[in-house]
Amino acid sequence: MGKKLLIVESPSKSRTIGKYLGSDFKVVSSMGHIRDLATTGKFGLGVDIDNGFTPSYIPIKGKGTIIKDLRKEVKDADMVYLASDPDREGEAIAWHLKDTLDIADDKYVRVKFNEITKDKVLESVNNPGKIDDNLVKSQETRRILDRIIGFRLSKLLQAKIDAKSAGRVQSVALKLIVDREREIDAFIPEDYWTITAHFDKFDAEYFYIKDKKQETKIDSEEEADKVLANISDKYTVENVDKKKAKRSSKPPFITSTLQQEASTKLGFSAKKTMNIAQKLYEGVDLGKERAGLITYMRTDSIRLSDDFVASSMKFIEEKYGKKYTGKPKVSKKKTDNVQDAHEGVRPTSILREPDKIKEYLDKDEYKLYSLIYKRALASLMADAIVDQTTVVLNNNDYKFKTSGSIIIFDGYLKVYGDYEASDDKVLPDFVVGEDKITKDVEKEQHFTKPPSRYTEAKLIKELEELGIGRPSTYATILDTIRTRGYVEMEDKKFKPLEIGFTTTDKLQEFFSDIINVKYTSKMEDELDEIAEGKLVWVDVLSNFYKIFEPRVKNAFSDMEKTPAKETGETCPECGSPLVIRKGKYGEFVACSNYPNCKYIQKEDKHEEVIMDCPICKKGQIVERKTRKGKIFWGCNNYPKCKTATWDKPTGELCPSCGKLLVDSKDGIKCMECGFNKE
Repeated sequence: MGKKLLIVESPSKSRTIGKYLGSDFKVVSSMGHIRDLATTGKFGLGVDIDNGFTPSYIPIKGKGTIIKDLRKEVKDADMVYLASDPDREGEAIAWHLKDTLDIADDKYVRVKFNEITKDKVLESVNNPGKIDDNLVKSQETRRILDRIIGFRLSKLLQAKIDAKSAGRVQSVALKLIVDREREIDAFIPEDYWTITAHFDKFDAEYFYIKDKKQETKIDSEEEADKVLANISDKYTVENVDKKKAKRSSKPPFITSTLQQEASTKLGFSAKKTMNIAQKLYEGVDLGKERAGLITYMRTDSIRLSDDFVASSMKFIEEKYGKKYTGKPKVSKKKTDNVQDAHEGVRPTSILREPDKIKEYLDKDEYKLYSLIYKRALASLMADAIVDQTTVVLNNNDYKFKTSGSIIIFDGYLKVYGDYEASDDKVLPDFVVGEDKITKDVEKEQHFTKPPSRYTEAKLIKELEELGIGRPSTYATILDTIRTRGYVEMEDKKFKPLEIGFTTTDKLQEFFSDIINVKYTSKMEDELDEIAEGKLVWVDVLSNFYKIFEPRVKNAFSDMEKTPAKETGETCPECGSPLVIRKGKYGEFVACSNYPNCKYIQKEDKHEEVIMDCPICKKGQIVERKTRKGKIFWGCNNYPKCKTATWDKPTGELCPSCGKLLVDSKDGIKCMECGFNKE
């Protein structure tokens, strides 16, 4: 075979893989997706709903040159290897590449890299397959569903309540946040009391009230006082229960647990975690070699390859001793969407210990790699053994309890102990029948607490348990909810804002049977069945649209439009109230009588005037900002005068040409002729 072309999504991945393949291979990057749904046709969906939901695809803006270059490379190649990521989205990217670049069926193969190391890349290249059409249809159906729901509901909400967007999963996630906030608001705290006896080397808390047959809490101060009045300072040891217990390690990370653990242990957002993991997967320069450090991070499987297990067991035995070796974790329940070809997130080599490659990683990459490495290694190690002791003390038939534990064998905690609380609580020796004398007994009032707001980690866990969305999409969903202004983060927890409440309420008023946990989870199941070839994608879309579109039309007709907020001023042109409206670049004040009156109030920018403009002689040089917030200095007589500079003017004129002198990084110089002021 002659020239071979291998196409991946990212330049980083292409650099890594290019080092492994021979000179007959050329490795290039598509820079991610090369095309997407158009925004033409009915409702701008880019989908011909009336003709079998046929999608219309166009090149993504800015990808024209890339597509042109790829076509040339394909034309010059004898065989094309489509090597996009090993998941449904990657399968769809491979199909889009094949279709856009007009690659014949006999001129391409599909290869997947679960890890980017030389051995695995060569193994995959030597054992290629073809594009899985069922996976492509599943991903295509997801994209069409998201486009229909997103475009139709976003247009509705923008027109009616000035909300920015809605989405199939995004809106359900927002509803969870809003529902939790309302639970908190409706919560009525109840008080209860505890009684604690303090001894020289331990504390004991009451758990059983005299004349009652079960553990109970104290509901009032009067009841607490009654207990205190009926006990003495002498407590008799009634029972000592000692037993050994095992603490087992957790399985290797999947996408969602990686995001959760990185959030709670490292303080990383889900988006940050996935961005760093992507870099670790695609490849890092390690001095003499370049290699991917972790396996593919979008996975629902906890399986580990036999080769990795064998090498890790040998590593554990040699480094820690045979007693530290354990067994691979096996999933105890069927997890939806598990792909057998995938493994859990793990290091590509157990011999690449974090500290040995620390010099090649930045601080955050090192932290995340260490977490992934140690979790995978710990999952193959022996259980920790804990000696647990529970002691019951009797005082006039009022029972008090204390407990403690000692780790007698650290097992997997040898490597994962930094990420798990495992402080020993050591108790003194107790003998049944002996008496203990208290130093002090105190009562304390407590109040029941409402459910807490969602952190990123807790919301991701909730979404996963409810079967909403897919772990690979959680980072984007949570980021969207924030950037759309539906929530704010308070103490690293999601707090819904007013527009978040309004958006949820309006969607529930008109779409409660669609924007809910049950329906969204059912939709995910149907997408899985398309991927498995059990459902026809067009049927799924058709059944959904028959329910959805009539509700959209009804909402456009019946949803009450939120009136624009009045400023208290009147329009100087027609006398109607002035209102606050939202535009592409933020809020502005305009006439409420639009479109009959098109008055817009000019923004009072309180511009800092540097000097009169020496160019047009009419305007003034002021500080301004670009649409992206970057500061520059220019004439406020724009567009008639286009004088502008990135460097701040000094207020002086150039003695050579009469233009502005500016304070640049090279000193005071003329913006025009380059004159330098000594």
